[in-house]
Amino acid sequence: MLTGFKEFILRGNVISMAVGLAVGSAFTAVVTAFSTAFITPLIGMATHSTMGDFSKAHFTLHGSHFNYGVLINASVAFLITAAVLYFAVIAPLAKIQSRFTSDKPVDIKAALRDCPRCYTEIPAIASRCAHCTSEIKPDPEALAMAELPAPR
Repeated sequence: MLTGFKEFILRGNVISMAVGLAVGSAFTAVVTAFSTAFITPLIGMATHSTMGDFSKAHFTLHGSHFNYGVLINASVAFLITAAVLYFAVIAPLAKIQSRFTSDKPVDIKAALRDCPRCYTEIPAIASRCAHCTSEIKPDPEALAMAELPAPR
């Protein structure tokens, strides 16, 4: 029983996920600290607010306290985290992936459209529907991508 557990824990995917979660939580703590220490006071200065820390901002309605400042701080931290992840991780990886995937041949059957007669999905380059057998005009853009001669 312990052998199976040990194999599960030492499997590469589980360890990679654990490391990713630890790095993600540490990154979130850094971004939250950065937004609390620098961004929030800058927003306070820009809005001429006397309080630099929004976490203390609240209003009271019928004796209940609503701490809307906590939401503002969390939103700022989220936006900074999302921006850093997008511009530092997602965009560069997408650019790298596009360099490797541009050499692949185009699948001419991948582009689909609906048959104007029976409304089933057919390839965009098809000149006849496989379901209702009606003759249709192929999509000119798909034909240009496929580099096929025009249908008869």
